Order: sequence, then structure tokens, then C-alpha cells
Amino acid sequence: MPSIALVTLVVRDYDEAIAFYTDALGFALVEDTDRGDGSRWVVVRPHGAGGVGGLGNVGLLLARAKNEEEEATVGNQTGGRVGFFLHTEDFARDHARMSAAGVKFLEEPRHEPYGSVAVFEDLYGNRWDLLQPADADPLA
Repeated sequence: MPSIALVTLVVRDYDEAIAFYTDALGFALVEDTDRGDGSRWVVVRPHGAGGVGGLGNVGLLLARAKNEEEEATVGNQTGGRVGFFLHTEDFARDHARMSAAGVKFLEEPRHEPYGSVAVFEDLYGNRWDLLQPADADPLA
């Protein structure tokens, strides 16, 4: 298989999720198609997907929870662990931009052997790493 195309992220509301991922994280809205049954096919992905890490055009399928079982997973889809890793080529720039946009970082930036990193939460509480890999990080 050449790449993973999409990863589903269960959300409470399409429009609030689109706003967070496009405004706060700077992702592009790739598709927003009404499926005719009250659901939508909503895909967002980082601008320039396929750059750092060479993962192709990986995107998030934002899927609105449709029952109580799915609603219970919103914000805890990885059991409280960091489940998503957002690579950057300029950690300081993106950390500052995201902080200014209201993204909640759970820690101060760290410089580890593998790169510069800080854990943040999305609007539902899912944990993400903002990570500049060491091979692209002059501070690591």
C-alpha cells in the first residue's frame, strides 16, 4: 500500500470541528459534501500534506457522532494518549501561531533527541504532538 489516505476523527459538530481545524490549526478544508441523510463527508488536511515525513496526502475525515456510543468517544479516541502527530518544519512559528489562535498546549515546548515537541489538545480534548523532527530542527 502506498499510503494511508484518511483517519476518522469522531466530532460533536461538523461546523465547529471545521472551524477549529481550519482556523486554529491552519488545515485546508478539502471536501464538505452533504450525504443527504443528515450526515456529511468532511475532509481536512494540513496544507502541504506530503511534506515532512513523506506521508502523502493523509487527511482527517471529520465524522459527527450519530449515537450515544460514538458520542462517548469524542475527545478520548485514543484513551487519553497522544494519538495524532502534526509535523512542522518551523516549530517556533507554528507554536506561536497556534497559541495565538487559542490552541491549548498542555506543556512548554521540549527539545528532545528526536526533535522539538509540545503536546496540545484539539477542541474536544484529543491529544496531539506538534513536532519538528530532529532532522529538520536546528534546536534539537
